[in-house]
Amino acid sequence: MTTAQILTGFGLIILLAVGSQVVASRLRVPALIVLLPAGFTAGALTTDVDPQKLLGTAFQPLVSLAVAVILYDAGLGLDLRKLRGHTRKVVIRLIVLGVLITWALAAAVAAPLLGMSRGAAVMLGVILVVSGPTVVGPLLDFVRPTERLQRILIWEGSLIDPIGGILGALVFHAVSASTSKGPGSLVIGLAGGIIGTALLWLLLRKLRLGEVLGTNAQLAVVVAVAAGCDALRDDTGLVAAIFMGLTLANMRSFDIPARRPFFETLVQLIISVLFISISATVTPQSLRHLILPTLVLVAVLVVVARPVASFAATLRRDLAKGERAFIAWMAPRGIVAAATASTFGVGLVAKGIGGASKILPVTFLVIVVTVTLYGLTAAPVARRLHVGRPGRTRPLLVGGNAWVIDLGLALRSAGLEVLMWAALDGQREQISQAGLELAPGELLAAATGRGARLEGITAVLLPSISSRASSPCRAA
Repeated sequence: MTTAQILTGFGLIILLAVGSQVVASRLRVPALIVLLPAGFTAGALTTDVDPQKLLGTAFQPLVSLAVAVILYDAGLGLDLRKLRGHTRKVVIRLIVLGVLITWALAAAVAAPLLGMSRGAAVMLGVILVVSGPTVVGPLLDFVRPTERLQRILIWEGSLIDPIGGILGALVFHAVSASTSKGPGSLVIGLAGGIIGTALLWLLLRKLRLGEVLGTNAQLAVVVAVAAGCDALRDDTGLVAAIFMGLTLANMRSFDIPARRPFFETLVQLIISVLFISISATVTPQSLRHLILPTLVLVAVLVVVARPVASFAATLRRDLAKGERAFIAWMAPRGIVAAATASTFGVGLVAKGIGGASKILPVTFLVIVVTVTLYGLTAAPVARRLHVGRPGRTRPLLVGGNAWVIDLGLALRSAGLEVLMWAALDGQREQISQAGLELAPGELLAAATGRGARLEGITAVLLPSISSRASSPCRAA
């Protein structure tokens, strides 16, 4: 390709990535609904946006590194200490049963239906277990289900991404074991994750880098560690990235102020560019004989796998019948499914695994159908099941003065589910004694990020800005 074609191609990819997000925000739909057809259409109409022609053999390694950054960010937002009570039990059961049931059914159906080898079908099955907050979150923001449903589904989607990534890497190496040599992928990934975590701890905790340098340091360490692991053995960098994010998120007394907001913006751009690029590689010819079999596969996932897993997970839990039914009707696939399909599918094709070339186009179709199906039906289903809420009802009050606590009590008496945060131990104790829910220590710093979504926060009120004790600057 000429220099002009290369520049045009990269320019179009960025333009489509950002433009699709703008259109999706105006239409109030998940960005995936716009990104996937935009990339697919552009790839079908012109060769300028074909990343395999723009980057050649460098495309797949770059996809792997991009997925590593996405999974690191996913792990970074998961402080497991915030997953409490009945929500914790339901989410854990949803993930365990959902992964096992979806994986088994998808693999069993895919092998005869799509003409795949057993190895390729098992790989496709594990790819299709993931959902992800980048898809579930916008859908729930639009539907606005009850607080309990919001937390359960967001936590499930957030946790399933890193779990699916780890399983995908392990299955990839198990399927291709006959042609792979060297130490175990899990050992390499964990070793890289330990080294990366130590480096990030040193840079962010000891050197106390600011937002810009801290973001650059995180990006550099994640990419370098993932690249080093992948150089030793393909796709072990994904395991390392997930380990780094989860470990840092769950370290006691360790906040990552440099993560927001720039790092999240960077990750969103990477996700959009990745979706445009991956969908541009799916050709109409590759889908020609897969549409009907894939629709059958989607029907199995939607009508059998998800309801069975969700009803088993919510059995004997304090959930209403409508809430259990809504959980059974919410399992769209997202970015990690597409990215891992691109990474692992191409890797298995290179190793001569039968039917592996169908993994990416089938995953593409599953994403399109599930996102469209749930995107169009989630709101009507929620209304029919009476699990929606009329307005935004979970404010976070910042401050521990007596009058702020009285305000929280007044809001709660008005029917709002109030969450409070204060800096000083004495004020936090007074909040607890008043019977109000106390936010975790670092939640204020994450009030506009994934932490707020996981807790269902819809507004942040700063009524006590004059007091040093409750100043948001101290928390950040």
